[in-house]
Amino acid sequence: MSTFEFGRNAEDLKGEVSRGARAVVVLPDIRQRGGLGEDAEARLEEGQGLARAIGIEVVDAFILPIRQVRPGTLFGEGQVDRIENACLLADAELVIVDGALSAIQQRNLEDRLKRKVIDRTGLILEIFGERAATAEGRLQVELAHLDYQAGRLVRSWTHLERQRGGFGFLGGPGETQIEADRRLIRNRMAGIRRELEKVRRTRGLHRERRQRAPWPIVALVGYTNAGKSTLFNRLTGADVMAEDLLFATLDPTMRAIRLPGVDKAILSDTVGFISDLPTQLVAAFRATLEEVTAADVIVHVRDISNPATAQQKRQVEDILADLGVLGEEGASVPIIEAWNKWDLLSPDERALRRDLIAHDVPDRAVVPISAMTGEGTADLLDLLGDLLTGGAQVLELTVPMTDGQKLAWLHAHGEVLAEHELQTEGGVPATRMKVRLTPRELGRFTRL
Repeated sequence: MSTFEFGRNAEDLKGEVSRGARAVVVLPDIRQRGGLGEDAEARLEEGQGLARAIGIEVVDAFILPIRQVRPGTLFGEGQVDRIENACLLADAELVIVDGALSAIQQRNLEDRLKRKVIDRTGLILEIFGERAATAEGRLQVELAHLDYQAGRLVRSWTHLERQRGGFGFLGGPGETQIEADRRLIRNRMAGIRRELEKVRRTRGLHRERRQRAPWPIVALVGYTNAGKSTLFNRLTGADVMAEDLLFATLDPTMRAIRLPGVDKAILSDTVGFISDLPTQLVAAFRATLEEVTAADVIVHVRDISNPATAQQKRQVEDILADLGVLGEEGASVPIIEAWNKWDLLSPDERALRRDLIAHDVPDRAVVPISAMTGEGTADLLDLLGDLLTGGAQVLELTVPMTDGQKLAWLHAHGEVLAEHELQTEGGVPATRMKVRLTPRELGRFTRL
């Protein structure tokens, strides 16, 4: 009988690596694929941040240039020796390769180093497994993890008996056992997909209901740790987890806010993006990410103090393009860039960043802000209000006094400029109103 286990709770989804484990982080810079260039140091720092996000103690970190990929180990013999020496000197029990490893490469490195080895995808999956708070989030992470795991069953896999935990990993060598576990994995993945399809349909119904409702939706997107949740809390007074950690937020959160000219809008906080986000996670979280496509305005929160902010912007826009929000003809949804952590810049750096606005984003609204101190957030709200009320027109409407729903709606979601009572031709009491409505609000009012 297979050792594969199902129905594990949130605490059981955290077993691949141990909190407090001492780790060496190694970044492969593969020159034959173009290399990382100036991004290498920032990428190495990000890899360490990913490790720290799950409580791992990084005791050493370095970049290894690779001129030719070795199929068996990725690294050359001398480089493997360097990794081994680093582990011995720092007494590290874990090696994190901030890149993609095949199952064979992972196994061979573990055999050679006599230590647990995980790659970037495995590390991100661990973080997601720990952070997922809702039933949907846990299903999404488990699906992604199973998809990742399914491709890593190899004929000789005794290393898995020593290494794996987390999601109920497999045990017992032999081709028959592998095939049995593959079947179990496929069956479990099919079951999760069915459950997520139900969630997707429910989410779609909720989205349709919100679109029929009179409230515009503002979605916060951005690179992980750019400050989205801090800004969300600042604008809504909520207490969403906002820490200096990568992927502090996984599950989308929505709250109502007031904007200039807009009595009520819905602000949505979303999962952060990251370079080389595992394809399994993009697929599993697609239903969640699709919330962005239903937004009336997208606020791209950027950590403008980060030296890699330009690269991070490209990564975010690549994912927005994959979701269909960005195309060759531009954005299908208005996008504002909120340049966060403005308070961390010196006056000279601020001046340089302001010069970039004209060149980097000439066709996009940019607001320098500090979600931590509140600097610039009033300007951001004003800009959101202007965008959401842009194209508004003044209409004169006659509404029967008996139609309380429409009267209340117009007062709540339009700008009532004047009103007075009158009698219709049939003698029915009515209200004559002069009200300013945006095209979107007019469409919603018409559907009432």
